[in-house]
Amino acid sequence: MTDFSPFHSATPIIALIGGAVAGSEAASVFAERGAAVLVLEQGEKPYGKIEDGLPRWHRKLREAEYAKIDAALAHPRVFFVPRTKLGRDVSLGTLRDELGLSAVVLANGAWRDRPLPIEGIDRFVGRGLLYQNPFVHWFNHYEDPGYDGPRIECPDGALVVGGGLASIDVAKILNFEVVGRLLRERGVGVDMEELDTRGIPETLEKHGLSAEAIGFRGCTLVYRRRMEDMPIAAAKGSDASAIAKAEAARVKIMTRVQNKYLVRFVGLASPVEAIESDGRLAGLVFQKNAVRDGKLVSLEGETFEIRAPLVVGSIGSIPEPIPGIPTRGELYDFDDWERGTLRGLERVYGLGNVLTGKGNIRDSRENAATVSAEIAEGLLGLGGDPSSCEVRSRVRDEANAIADQASQFAVEDPARRQRVVEFIEARWVAAGYGGDYRSHIARVRAG
Repeated sequence: MTDFSPFHSATPIIALIGGAVAGSEAASVFAERGAAVLVLEQGEKPYGKIEDGLPRWHRKLREAEYAKIDAALAHPRVFFVPRTKLGRDVSLGTLRDELGLSAVVLANGAWRDRPLPIEGIDRFVGRGLLYQNPFVHWFNHYEDPGYDGPRIECPDGALVVGGGLASIDVAKILNFEVVGRLLRERGVGVDMEELDTRGIPETLEKHGLSAEAIGFRGCTLVYRRRMEDMPIAAAKGSDASAIAKAEAARVKIMTRVQNKYLVRFVGLASPVEAIESDGRLAGLVFQKNAVRDGKLVSLEGETFEIRAPLVVGSIGSIPEPIPGIPTRGELYDFDDWERGTLRGLERVYGLGNVLTGKGNIRDSRENAATVSAEIAEGLLGLGGDPSSCEVRSRVRDEANAIADQASQFAVEDPARRQRVVEFIEARWVAAGYGGDYRSHIARVRAG
């Protein structure tokens, strides 16, 4: 039987929307501070982009992150509410006004792919064009028993438009899939973890082969700025020396990606036009760019084509619109970006990718604007440490600030606290959830 004793006395009651890295860390902070915490998760599992955005060759890292999330959500003051989506199963008004919660914290991440900046380009989705989020989800799950999602073919010579860490993952997936297929055709088995650890040339050499011998070209990553501008390693300071060191680190990292994973790179190019053939996307026209005094400028009239059998857009992810949440452009409309407060909504906050507008697992664990070269190298299979300690520390700081605010709105009325308990129980019934997080997560992970 579930212990609802945290609701038996006056206490802040906080709803977290999303329970992955940022959400689970915040839940832990709120629980430690004495709040009762509802974690509303739209799916059965809370793992977010740890499960669906971190490529599956990161098995050990994924399991370590799962364990951290599970430990936080199994806390006796945390009440996990699965299969409950804000805007579909419950409204913001219900949480904030009808139930009178002390705070509602958006930690639901950024899952919507930013479209390529070409008018009408999305008509080619599924016909020569894919986007990062569904592509990585497919890669992580297509070998799962009972998988019934889309079937994707990864042709050699694909094109990736991006420039951040997630786009490098996309490029690696494309090349790993092609190399794996070419090796299987020769009776050679290879798994993704080996390709990530050894790299493509060393793996091929192990079997007496080379890229030329198997006819492998590799995909091309196109970035609108220079290699040294890629958001894959931050400067440790704002002085010229720190910036120069960061630029050198970015070039070093990307050069190692090129050599180890045979990813081609084209910089200073922005997509401006689709190339269509037989109703499919057959490549892109690019505008040449230059960087002058730190600013990106287009070189008018200077364009070139790259034809490719597949284009994958990986230029960022943005939060999904939610009824009742104000937006400005692609992002939620915050009136205070430091505190994460939403414009015109008292007691509603943003946390993690919802606040930054970033959308990959690195951004969730370590904002891309501040990711260290060591973390980037670890995540890209180049050595280094991909630990999430730094982001968890930052999230804890943000969550403690929110907890300070929420403490001013402790729910004193026993009847209101009981209504929250009744809401939790009703959602559990609707979701088929028994109330015990550990047993639930063991069951759904077992399939």
